[in-house]
Amino acid sequence: MKHTRPVSEYKGIFMFKRQLLAAVMFGAAVATTSMAPDAWAQPKKSKSLLTEVAETPTAAAVASAATPQQRTYGFTFKQLGVTQSFQLRGIDSIYSVPFSIPADEVVTGVKIKLDFSYSPSLLTNLSHLKIMLNGEVAQTIPLPKETAGTALIREIAIDPRLVSDFNQLSLQFIGHYTLDCEDPFHSSLWMNVSNLSSVHFTVAPLSVVNDLALLPGPFFDRRDGRRLERPFVFGANPSVATLEAAGIVASWFGDLASYRGAWFPAHLNRLPNDNLVVFATSDDRPQGLLNLPTINGPTVSVVPHPVDPRFKVLLVMGRDGTELRTAATSLGLGKPGLAGQTVSSVKLDNLKPRVPYDAPRWLPSDRAVKFGELATLQDLNVRGLTPDLVRLNMTTPPDLFAWNSPGVPVNLKYRYTPRPKPDKSNLNVLVNDKYVTSFPLLAYPGSSAPDSVVAGLVAKFGPGDLMPGQASFHMPLVHLRSRSQMQFHFNFDYPKEGACRDVVLDNMRAAVDPESAIDISSFPHYIKMPDVSAFANTGFPFTRMADLSETAVVMPDSYSSGDIGTYLTLMGRMGQSTGLPVYGVSVTRAADVQKVADRDILLLGGPATQPLFKDWAKSMPFSADGETRAFSLTDLRRKYLPWYEAPKDDKPSTVNLSAVTLAREAVVFGFQSPLNSSRSVVALTSDRTTGQADLLNALMDDDVVPKIQGGISVIRGKDVDAMEGVSTYYIGSLPPLLAVRWALSNNIWMAALLIVLVAIILAGVFYTLLRRQAGKRSGGK
Repeated sequence: MKHTRPVSEYKGIFMFKRQLLAAVMFGAAVATTSMAPDAWAQPKKSKSLLTEVAETPTAAAVASAATPQQRTYGFTFKQLGVTQSFQLRGIDSIYSVPFSIPADEVVTGVKIKLDFSYSPSLLTNLSHLKIMLNGEVAQTIPLPKETAGTALIREIAIDPRLVSDFNQLSLQFIGHYTLDCEDPFHSSLWMNVSNLSSVHFTVAPLSVVNDLALLPGPFFDRRDGRRLERPFVFGANPSVATLEAAGIVASWFGDLASYRGAWFPAHLNRLPNDNLVVFATSDDRPQGLLNLPTINGPTVSVVPHPVDPRFKVLLVMGRDGTELRTAATSLGLGKPGLAGQTVSSVKLDNLKPRVPYDAPRWLPSDRAVKFGELATLQDLNVRGLTPDLVRLNMTTPPDLFAWNSPGVPVNLKYRYTPRPKPDKSNLNVLVNDKYVTSFPLLAYPGSSAPDSVVAGLVAKFGPGDLMPGQASFHMPLVHLRSRSQMQFHFNFDYPKEGACRDVVLDNMRAAVDPESAIDISSFPHYIKMPDVSAFANTGFPFTRMADLSETAVVMPDSYSSGDIGTYLTLMGRMGQSTGLPVYGVSVTRAADVQKVADRDILLLGGPATQPLFKDWAKSMPFSADGETRAFSLTDLRRKYLPWYEAPKDDKPSTVNLSAVTLAREAVVFGFQSPLNSSRSVVALTSDRTTGQADLLNALMDDDVVPKIQGGISVIRGKDVDAMEGVSTYYIGSLPPLLAVRWALSNNIWMAALLIVLVAIILAGVFYTLLRRQAGKRSGGK
């Protein structure tokens, strides 16, 4: 019986290899640089690092294998989460940017490209910028007068030995403008840093053991901040059951990739040199590429790549489509027991049926949600005189109906270091960088005369405790997009005591209480369709059921690897939105579309390959014939202008446009299902590979997604033309009284007619009552 080490021991050996190789590679880099300046540009080929992790390597063994193929990549600060350029102010200001390194890579070189500018008023001999990595000073940059006030780009080399798995790159600005007494926050003490600054890495690969316990690694690594690109491999003609299983695994990876985005190129009977996921059944498998084991049931296995052992192959197998789905679902749900190189006869217990709007990543629609469910306690606490924002990321259903509503109720509880005396300190509440409301931060009792309510709140707290605060407010739902970030800014005022008396007290603390809550349960679900914005942001209406159990993906009758890759990437996008694998999705061909008439339909394929684009042409706002594109659009003047300003002519309120184009383009549009009026269809089409790539890139680009609007969006690279289709309809329901009010608000003539009708009825009732009263009086006489 072969002896196997516990996973914890593998990890320890793995970290030893990584640190040892980093030291050797750094030494090699220094030696090589001293011999030839361009040696790194043309590295010599050598044996790859392929030693088994189970064997502890000696230094000599690592040194002999320490020149594997290297690659260089980088991230801008924006890609690392710095949403906008920032400013460092005051005599001592610091800003940190986190980044991480994948577990299967060792860093041999780090370079920072800093895009910055600084004040012309700084004293050169006292002012400087410190570059720190994980608390260690890596470089100090002087700030000479000659380059002050201009935009600068400087490259800074960092010792790679300072890099660990999870890292903090810190920029500390030390600024002075006078040798006499100075204001610590004088307006001349500033440095601007662009979020287009970047950090670049040169890395070498490390090998990992064949063990399912290490999943999702090496196929996904949460330390890697790049977009996930994971090839999926199939036989020559994968069945729809195989595609369903692949969609489940793709959505699992999409959930793991989260903000990074995930791309899944499909390969038919071809193994690219990369970490791969391969799907196989007894009758549907890649031929001649892998020596697959005998399949005895739902099976998951990890094996070395047959061509390049640096990479791994994740095998998802079953004797038929049902077993393949079982293996994929078990993998996606992270069922326990996956350890070793192969696990056969994977069992899957009966899954609990999902209910609408229960996606793990969405705000629940049936109860109030505590902030502690949305962020960790550490993320809810800040410190310092100029603290960072407290951020809460949330996804809300896009069909919340908030007409004539004051907004989303929020019960906010917070704590902070009390001010020494009354000042202008406050707590600002923002959503997606838009101001919502603010609350004052008060001083200690006794330093002023607080009202009785405040005095009662703080009476039981000592001088060293944080002062509690509580407020309730309504946040306009229009600010709360499908994917939003609620932000809390504790703005502490800086007390000025006079010349030479100002001291920076940086001991301020503040926190948003995890018991604070937001509640969207009072809003009904009702939305006008089609709305491709809802699809682009959250995958709606398909993600209404988190497992996509009411969704059918309709492929062309003869689908290509490009069609499969588009489908897989979209399933990854669904998993990213909901946080759940799409184990309820159904995949079918166009010829079998009647079998899924009771489901919402995601329609894929090009105009030349998807026959439903012709069969359903009368129901669609878009059609294509060769290079000609035809659109049926509304007259926006009639649709959105008030009734008293709308044009009075009798011209039709729709227009049909045709255009001939040779440019690459993709179109996403929605319409009511021709098979079931209560269901929706969202179609994504392009007759060019570049158009499909543009479409998928657009759905993963936070700058492009907001441009995808209306019923039709035409995408060309980063350019989007949004249009409104002819036919609209509503899905969801409203309470009866609200439904009547909503209907009347949109039809002035119906409201007028109803008023007249009510007046007639009331007149009849009063007339009858008065006649009876008059009759009684006359009879009494």
